[in-house]
Amino acid sequence: MADLIAKTPLDSMEAKTIGTVALVEVDLGVLTSIAPFAGQAKALGGAFKAAHGIAWPAPLRATGKAGARAIWFGKDTVMLAGPEPDAALNAYAAMTLQSDAWTSVTLTGADVEAVLARVVPVDVSAAHFKRGHTARTQIQHMNGSVTRIGADSFLLMVFRSMAGTLLHDLERAMESVASRG
Repeated sequence: MADLIAKTPLDSMEAKTIGTVALVEVDLGVLTSIAPFAGQAKALGGAFKAAHGIAWPAPLRATGKAGARAIWFGKDTVMLAGPEPDAALNAYAAMTLQSDAWTSVTLTGADVEAVLARVVPVDVSAAHFKRGHTARTQIQHMNGSVTRIGADSFLLMVFRSMAGTLLHDLERAMESVASRG
């Protein structure tokens, strides 16, 4: 019998820095999509905060921090990243394990907004897209999620099958910005 070794979507790639921007693959832990049953949104919000110590995010927002983050992921859906969801939430919501479906990277650095401007059709400037803001949007031609997690740091997520394309597109954008000067 063969010994199988689990690999990350980007095969545990080394961090890449081009110009002032660094790209790092991140393991968000367990990923679970959570969607409230009809009429249960308010009760779910309270149970979610009690169970995980973080607020249920409003649309286009993320709450928590690395290790336990809740990311708005579309109408009435949140992606819990980090811990396994508390079983008590089963009374209020449908939960689906998503851990193997997504690849996640952080993009950090002084020119990160300029890099993202080349691949994301959303204004991610600090004046409009503050820490804790998130958007389900296109990343180049891929469906993805973009979340500001720091002053010059973003969390990007795309489907696992698009990991190589994400890496390629981000590297090209990073090289483009770095070549300016």
